Amino acid sequence: MFSYRHAFHAGNHADVLKHTILIATLRHLMQKEAGITLIDTHAGAGLYRLDGDYTETGGEAKDGVVKLFAALRPAGKPPAAAVAPALTEYMDLIASFNPSGALRVYPGSPFVMHHLLRAESRDRLKLFELHPTDSKVLAANIAQLEAGRQIAVAREDGFEGIKAYLPPPPSASGSKRAALLMDPSYEVKTDYGRVSACIQEQLKRFPTGTYMIWYPIIPRPEAHDLPRRLKTLSNQSKRPWLNATLAIGQDPTHGPEDRPGLTASGMFVINPPHTLKAVLQAALPQMLAVLGRGRGQGQTVDSGG
Repeated sequence: MFSYRHAFHAGNHADVLKHTILIATLRHLMQKEAGITLIDTHAGAGLYRLDGDYTETGGEAKDGVVKLFAALRPAGKPPAAAVAPALTEYMDLIASFNPSGALRVYPGSPFVMHHLLRAESRDRLKLFELHPTDSKVLAANIAQLEAGRQIAVAREDGFEGIKAYLPPPPSASGSKRAALLMDPSYEVKTDYGRVSACIQEQLKRFPTGTYMIWYPIIPRPEAHDLPRRLKTLSNQSKRPWLNATLAIGQDPTHGPEDRPGLTASGMFVINPPHTLKAVLQAALPQMLAVLGRGRGQGQTVDSGG
């Protein structure tokens, strides 16, 4: 159950997709002054070394964030004007963690979210991580921020823990606002069912929240069913939705006996910003042009509601 460690995969193509959408979504939500509660149900360690043992073992960042920077932001230079704004914002944020210009550190979702928090609006961040090692590392990493009550870390099952935070407490203006990121490892196939059951419950408890669900695209029935199930739940709740996918394709250097690893993933967003589809329609083709590598590559952005 606890064999999955995100450090092996930090900065890969799935992280590029996930964090580009996370940043674009939160930037839009934070145009309103009212405070917002941010929740990460599977926070991981929060911060990763791209030159560490775990990331070097898999080397997945080389086909993700490293490749993106090499093509669109070479040698630490500012992105070209033709780069989609969402990709520029993503690279700007990653670059802020690497002031030397060399990509040595990759911020996970907790640090991406913290980077966007607004003290003046009293935004709050709730982090859940059940893995015994990663939860300790996460707590230590967050402690260095000295963020006080702005961030809460819990070694707890995020599927259950969010019930205490949704609906969120009202902001200073009285409005209740929350955005949730749910990205389990799906190492255990029951995670697919838990994701849909949890989202179904939260849509009843707090239908106006923004829910961002990352999922792998792999040859498993549960994986194919999840985005369809989320679409059904959104439609039943009469909430708008957006589904974005990125497939980088098979590595042409791999033979038929090689394990392909994860080559595609998606993000399903319930109650997305109305601007998000256009933002991704500009960003995803550029993302794919850089990260795509062989047969089976492609990208999609669908919406409804």
